[in-house]
Amino acid sequence: MWKWLKKIISAEAVVLDKKPKRARTKRGRYKGDNKSTKDYNEAWVGGKAPKRKSKKKKLNKKRKNRKRRK
Repeated sequence: MWKWLKKIISAEAVVLDKKPKRARTKRGRYKGDNKSTKDYNEAWVGGKAPKRKSKKKKLNKKRKNRKRRK
């Protein structure tokens, strides 16, 4: 295979597999977001935070299986 084609294929694979990463300080701790900059998020590498996943509500088993007393 040609070298230039290998470079193109490997570069595309890296871009597609890129997951969002938290930004870190020199000490290795997480950085916080600067609220004064609305368009850029300093807490994430690349400046965009990932979308949050919705949580599923759990059913309360005690209430569901409770029998009524008269």
